Amino acid sequence: MEQEQVKSRNWSVILRGLQSFIGLIVLCIIISLLSPRFLTTANILNVLRQTSLNAVMAIGMTFVILTGGIDLSVGSVLAFSGMVAAGLSHSGMNAAGAIIVGLIIGTVLGFFNGLAVTKGNVPPFIATLAMMTMARGATLVYSNGQPKTGLGDDFFFLGNGKVMAIPFPAIVLIIVLIIAYYILSQTATGRYVYATGSNEKAAGLSGIKTERIKILVYAVSGFCAAMSGMIVTSMLNSASPTAGSGGELDAIAAVVLGGTSLSGGQGNVGGTIIGALIIGVLNNGLNLLNVSSYYQQLIKGVVILGAVLIDRKRR
Repeated sequence: MEQEQVKSRNWSVILRGLQSFIGLIVLCIIISLLSPRFLTTANILNVLRQTSLNAVMAIGMTFVILTGGIDLSVGSVLAFSGMVAAGLSHSGMNAAGAIIVGLIIGTVLGFFNGLAVTKGNVPPFIATLAMMTMARGATLVYSNGQPKTGLGDDFFFLGNGKVMAIPFPAIVLIIVLIIAYYILSQTATGRYVYATGSNEKAAGLSGIKTERIKILVYAVSGFCAAMSGMIVTSMLNSASPTAGSGGELDAIAAVVLGGTSLSGGQGNVGGTIIGALIIGVLNNGLNLLNVSSYYQQLIKGVVILGAVLIDRKRR
């Protein structure tokens, strides 16, 4: 009986992934029929480069949502970590050192989110909303509301370089994806993440230190947001105080579109990548079709709502 339940659950996950993949293929076909520029090599590489920003951040969000939480601070963490890295680079620090400091800052901010949720018993929505406000405020204070530009060629390569015609941000995404997939599918920590999201009380009674798992996933989310911050700062060769605004919505949409349940315990990072590609292809297609940015926001909102409704119906 137990083996049958496991098989049924596995098939359920596979079917959800197939639905997302089929949706992506159908979307690509529709856009390619409407715009002949969509399937050009240059445009496809551009989609991969742009999608990597949201996809890396969404991978971190997947860890949080698998435990039944939410992280609204990722967009602001992206901005603050990117701004600090840009400031250090602009002041003379080498690119590697500036990027490492930026990643550490993002991880620490995520760690504090986890502490607020576990030790402070603050609901994830409120804790990360507070961090979203604080990190955005810290970005404005640090930058005095002004962008920082001219970061040097080494920093520029992270977001704009290529390896055998493949955009370097896409390579970074592949590395992050492989590590995340391995952690969630091949390690005890990954099993504990799923167990915490499925039934936190039962997981605690079985000996899993659920508080540590929650702190860990928020730290991972902060790290991934900071990585996206490094990439977008490099792409633009500039750090903007408003960078990442609304990024949390795109990340959550990618996770849900990829089949991860908002209730926790179900989903995988492979599906999240498909969800991020759906968002990226949709954005690119709307731009190619010269759809107004106002309508783009409306369409993306409808897509997010539809994904959540589908998730509730599955449950």
